[in-house]
Amino acid sequence: MDKTEGQRLKEELFNPQKTGWEGMADEMKKAIFKFSDEYMDYLNSSKTEKEIVKNSKDILIKNGFVDLNEKQELHPGDKIFFENRNRSLYAAILGEESLENGIRMVAAHGDSPRIDLKQKPLYEDSGLGLFKTHYYGGIKKYQWTNVPLSMHATFVKANGEKVEAVIGEDEGDPIFTISDLLPHLANSQMDRKLKDGVQGEELNIVAGSIPYEDEKVSEKIKLNLLKLLHDKYGIKEVDFSSSEIEFVPAYKAKSLGLDCSMVASYGQDDKVCCYTALRGILDIGTPKNTAVCVLTDKEEIGFCGVTGMDSRTFEYFLTEMLNKAGQNKPNALEKLLHHSKVISADVDGAYDPTFPSAFDKSNSCLLGKGPTMVKYTGARGKSGASESPAEFVAEVRGIFEKNGVTYQSSELGKVDGGGGGTIAVSLANRGMNVIDCGVPVLSMHSPYEITSKFDVYQAYKAYEAFYKG
Repeated sequence: MDKTEGQRLKEELFNPQKTGWEGMADEMKKAIFKFSDEYMDYLNSSKTEKEIVKNSKDILIKNGFVDLNEKQELHPGDKIFFENRNRSLYAAILGEESLENGIRMVAAHGDSPRIDLKQKPLYEDSGLGLFKTHYYGGIKKYQWTNVPLSMHATFVKANGEKVEAVIGEDEGDPIFTISDLLPHLANSQMDRKLKDGVQGEELNIVAGSIPYEDEKVSEKIKLNLLKLLHDKYGIKEVDFSSSEIEFVPAYKAKSLGLDCSMVASYGQDDKVCCYTALRGILDIGTPKNTAVCVLTDKEEIGFCGVTGMDSRTFEYFLTEMLNKAGQNKPNALEKLLHHSKVISADVDGAYDPTFPSAFDKSNSCLLGKGPTMVKYTGARGKSGASESPAEFVAEVRGIFEKNGVTYQSSELGKVDGGGGGTIAVSLANRGMNVIDCGVPVLSMHSPYEITSKFDVYQAYKAYEAFYKG
């Protein structure tokens, strides 16, 4: 039967968005599952921002990238990287055009919400050795009790010696946890508001319970734990003050669902965009405009600090490229920034049908429909947002559609329902054209986040296409 005029008009004018799995060829499904297996391997070895940098740098080196500091000159096609204090990483492929004409950049962040130790963390009380903590980033604190935690530590001694320690990731390792009150005695706790059900000062990590055998000393459990650390790592209590000790869920990344269509893992915000942005730059050849992949730090606490996106180290990297390409002159850096085009590769909260009241469904991203473009973030009337110009949104749309990328558009939750921000603000403040575009995530900022394997793969294709322009 012939279609009616209304049916034809609807097909032409509406924007239907089916799940990406529908009608998919077996070969494509195999490619998606293979890519996701490689992604999960990356997640399992990259739980902290320092591990993201280390493992990403290894991938770059295997693919022909060299340290910018080792290059005296740069020419089109050269592949380089620059490491900022082991916590953020910038990679680039020099393009055919002058750097003054702008770069094409995809920027993600390697830090994720976690539990950090305080400067003087170790104490004992009532037969237990405990660590005092200070949580990092936006978390629901009650979600972090009674889950297995692993310790990822960088101890730095006064003489500059650095000691790395990871406990809780290998099969035979002990793990750590944060205890919670049993329901039988939790009447007053249960009367608290949910956000205060577990308070920051109650996030104490259970570290041990065996006392040191010496009747003449006090704090025997604390002493025994310090001895264990000293015997294995040469650490004394004073070394905690110049160390970074992070506790993250000891879970492994796993396929989720009977159909294995999803990935469940800690830290997919924003490691999913780190991996896809990194993979996207590897095989693009020599681009027209220089392609840059940024894996930055400190986004979860406002992209500040020497390794965050606000750091002027980023401009130092760009200036070094200008110098070594023989293109630096007055205002060259400002022209580069002004003409640059950027994707702020950060995840967005996926629509959760269990909690529909938090979302405007028609303007939310859904799992399985590709990465989502977010024109603006912020909260309460777009406060703190970087709103992308319509012309740039259309340009990015055009790139995706020309390259067959499945994508969607969304914003985060209902108006006045909350909100959030990304490094897009930092990039826009430099004069760069920028839009947020990342993978939808269920249970974002929880110890075990959920993504669709289809969306992960499409994000990789989207970023690859954007680098090429």
